[in-house]
Amino acid sequence: MPLRPGEQTRLGRYELLGRLGQGGMGTVYLGSDDSGRRVAIKMVRPEFADEQEFRGRFRSEVNRAKQVPPFSTAEVLDADPDHDPPYLVVEYVEGPSLQAVIADKGPLSGSALHGVAVGIATALTAIHGAGVIHRDLKPGNVLIAMGGIKVIDFGIARAFEATSAHTRTDQMVGTVAYMAPERFDDAGGRQVGPAADIFAWGAVVAYAATGRTPFAADSAASTAMRILTQPPELSGLPEPLRALVARALAKEPKDRPTARQLLDLLLAGGTGEAGVAALAQEATTVTPRPRRRQRLLLPVAVIVAVLAGMFGARIGMDRSDAGSEPAGDTPVVRPTPSVDPHAEILAGRNLTLLHVDEIDRDLALDVQDPRVRAADGTGNKSLFLLEPVGVDYLVRTLREGVGGPETCLGVRNDPEGSAFLVPAQCKATKATLFSFTAIGKKDDKGRERYTMSNDESGTVLWDPSNRTVIVEVADDWTPNLSVSFVDRGPLSEAAIPSASRPS
Repeated sequence: MPLRPGEQTRLGRYELLGRLGQGGMGTVYLGSDDSGRRVAIKMVRPEFADEQEFRGRFRSEVNRAKQVPPFSTAEVLDADPDHDPPYLVVEYVEGPSLQAVIADKGPLSGSALHGVAVGIATALTAIHGAGVIHRDLKPGNVLIAMGGIKVIDFGIARAFEATSAHTRTDQMVGTVAYMAPERFDDAGGRQVGPAADIFAWGAVVAYAATGRTPFAADSAASTAMRILTQPPELSGLPEPLRALVARALAKEPKDRPTARQLLDLLLAGGTGEAGVAALAQEATTVTPRPRRRQRLLLPVAVIVAVLAGMFGARIGMDRSDAGSEPAGDTPVVRPTPSVDPHAEILAGRNLTLLHVDEIDRDLALDVQDPRVRAADGTGNKSLFLLEPVGVDYLVRTLREGVGGPETCLGVRNDPEGSAFLVPAQCKATKATLFSFTAIGKKDDKGRERYTMSNDESGTVLWDPSNRTVIVEVADDWTPNLSVSFVDRGPLSEAAIPSASRPS
């Protein structure tokens, strides 16, 4: 992305060439040094820079991160904690994130999956060997470069997480689905160590293999509760990797292997079959122990009250783009089942209308029409099924006709630069994945209203002049279209084409 008007074009000895992304910690720029080498520069948000405590922690963590050898990691090259604001310079890695690859191509298998598992374990071995803990390992921080896997954004999260004035209960650094149980149990005095990264490794590898996280639920609060109390869902993971992932996802940090052990097992005979099989005997179904349950009550209650209440209802926020752009620092939160009446819709079990509140009509997909229109909500052309894919959704229809029996909503860009909602094949790609964001308002029936967005093309809007639905980037103004879910009951197996039925 180009620099915005008024943004500085130099930072110390670095020329700023464009923006790579922005998150809760700051803005990341593409830059070049005096020799012309391209680098990624993370500029810290000014409100953090106002605290001397933060600057001290930032300096300390940067010095630690500089000691990490560049083995499957993006090398930390430079930093200026005393600059206003502070900044960090790291190796620029050209390549998509693991999150983007899975969204575009689907789950990995065979040597590709094994390579990801080995690459991340190699990076953690280097990171932990330097006395650093990543604290924010997730698919968006794993880049697929020409030379192999590169893990980014390691170590620096602690400087942000430990700064008192900016560490609120609703701003814990990390994405909930990849956070170890001890990350939620500060009240119990549990220390967060390298084992937390091993847990994240297991969750990331499970996601790479299946396209879903091992403790997936309908909200961040429910996901956290499953992490604390339930065994992981690992169906679809091949053996012997599955056994090693299960061991990495153990509730107790002491029961997880180290990064070095992970790497040795993965490299032994290609997939470490014998070693992983031995570990499988130790990995048992995890049930909360009676003596531990009382200690979990406080964290679970806090998670439910804080995550569900203070984060708000945001669906599909964890967007991971190409290059060295880190994913946003805000945890992914879906509407909480206990307070959201549409949990069955969001879980892909109930059909729904997508009611456009501004015009009191419903989105309709007719496979004979090249664009999605607004209709009266009658017939199956207005019935949709939201199928969770990672943190986003495929929006399936009951209509047949696009490349076979499967038809979903998608985005098509025309040569004039406009984008429209159209019928598309039901394959998880950048053009067919959508997120829904609650706007804090309800329709006349008391139903929550959401904006609907596609990460690649923008927000779904209403074009009143042509009475059609369009998709545009809406950065600086309020979208003129919001949808509410109108529950049409459980999915009937007979009502949807067989190829479109979720497995």
